[in-house]
Amino acid sequence: MLFIMMIISIAAMRRICEVLDEVPDISDAEAIEDAVPEDGSIEFCGVNFSYHKDPENLNLTDINLSIKSGEIIGIIGGTGSAKTSLVQMIPRLYDPLSGEVRVGGRNVKEYTLSTLRESTAMVLQKNVLFSGTIRENLLWGNENASEEALWAALEIAQAREVVKSKEGELEASVSQGGTNFSGGQRQRLTIARALVRKPKILILDDSASALDYATDAALRQAIRGMENPPTTFIVSQRASSVRFADLILVLEDGEMVDSGTHEELLSRCAVYQEIYYSQFEKEAVNNG
Repeated sequence: MLFIMMIISIAAMRRICEVLDEVPDISDAEAIEDAVPEDGSIEFCGVNFSYHKDPENLNLTDINLSIKSGEIIGIIGGTGSAKTSLVQMIPRLYDPLSGEVRVGGRNVKEYTLSTLRESTAMVLQKNVLFSGTIRENLLWGNENASEEALWAALEIAQAREVVKSKEGELEASVSQGGTNFSGGQRQRLTIARALVRKPKILILDDSASALDYATDAALRQAIRGMENPPTTFIVSQRASSVRFADLILVLEDGEMVDSGTHEELLSRCAVYQEIYYSQFEKEAVNNG
């Protein structure tokens, strides 16, 4: 038994050492030390991407985009259409195989990783709250945030009433993983945590999936009404979540098949029509 445990431990130790010795592909080698994004404008210039760095097996193909600072961008498509892969290249969680991603007029590689990621906030569908208080969770977004800033972020994220309903309000306890909150409440609190940072770019990756339509709409309207609104990406499989975006990107199998407003896409894009009408008919049946 001891011999078998030693063999297993040695194999595990070797694997751990391999991971620790691995050199990250993404680094600050090309960064300009004092470069800071001037705004949240974003460009994708001929971007191709592959998880396996294989030009014959692309996950994203020839993406060209020009997004103004402060715009709300919807990204919609079926499962596996590379919606998340697209937005993950903005904070350099991945680098393109070819082409260029630009933020604030500069190639993202010209910013240090810390500077770029401080300007970007990303909220995932399953973002987790940690044990402590609501205040401590929010301050994780910005440890120097004032009381006023915390409540302002909660207001925009439609989480103010959630906090007001808890005994102690900001000092109310949060269990590990936020299990003492509902799914929708957790999502609103994680969005508030991201907004506390006052990012130039906000990425909501299916992070409103547990919200009802009214709360989802109020959240989008509140973000749009901010004094200096971030460039916001709403990644979703729900047409209702993206239909009022300034620009909607429709992805299928790693390709951007069309882009435009809801009305434009509904009149010409077969992929968007299929998504929208299938959801609209399903909603009509459920409400019928």
